[in-house]
Amino acid sequence: MDNRPIGFFDSGLGGLTCIPYLMKALPNEKIIYFGDTARTPYGSKAPATIKAFSMQIADFLVQNQVKMIVIACNTVTSTCLPDLIKRYPDIPVLGIIQPAVDKVVSSCDSSNAIGIIGTKVTIKSKTYNDSIETLNPNLSIFSTACPTFVPLIEEGIIQNDIMDLSIKYYLDQFIAYNKIDTLVLGCTHYPLIRKNLEKLYPGVRIINPSEEIISSIDSALKKYDLYASPSGLGNIFYASDLSENFINMINRIFENSEFKVAFKNFDLDVL
Repeated sequence: MDNRPIGFFDSGLGGLTCIPYLMKALPNEKIIYFGDTARTPYGSKAPATIKAFSMQIADFLVQNQVKMIVIACNTVTSTCLPDLIKRYPDIPVLGIIQPAVDKVVSSCDSSNAIGIIGTKVTIKSKTYNDSIETLNPNLSIFSTACPTFVPLIEEGIIQNDIMDLSIKYYLDQFIAYNKIDTLVLGCTHYPLIRKNLEKLYPGVRIINPSEEIISSIDSALKKYDLYASPSGLGNIFYASDLSENFINMINRIFENSEFKVAFKNFDLDVL
């Protein structure tokens, strides 16, 4: 048994979409979460900048004695995962992309047309495409960047015509032309617009990496004998900027969950 917390981090608060799934599946586990809301979005930044920010945050989590690091961000996973694994050889470091890749490969065949949507950095990296094609080169993979989604989501502009118009702008032709029947949400913010996507494209199956990552966490806990026992320890959630919009976003993520979270504002000068 190991009651140290699991460290999660994301460029903002999108990674929180993983947390209800984790709390339901592994209720004994405790969490330290860091959302870099002051410097979000990462998806339009240079890879060197993303790596520098990610190393700062991961160092902070390790200093707080986490037993595992979960990169709850597709952009960071696509640019930094090998570097982070090398930097912390003594603890498991998990990226959010591979579990979704495994789901695609196990549930799709050559008759499917699979769409990947994400930030510019994630799509440009081709991490999803390359990983899927390595496991099954017979699958048809298409990808497109949707750069306005994260800023709109972070601003709370979700259940309205502006978000729907943005979705249609990026995806109407992409889905129709490529005959997409399976859509991978290649950004942890995107589960917050899942209802919009299902409304606009009712025939498309959605794969959510925020949910798929939980089985990988469970496997790593089992492999390294890191399961926690029931304890009175609490979760800790940090954000580098707690604006009103972000607080509203937190409430939206957990509105249908029995779990409640309280965030602490984090001074980036400490990093």
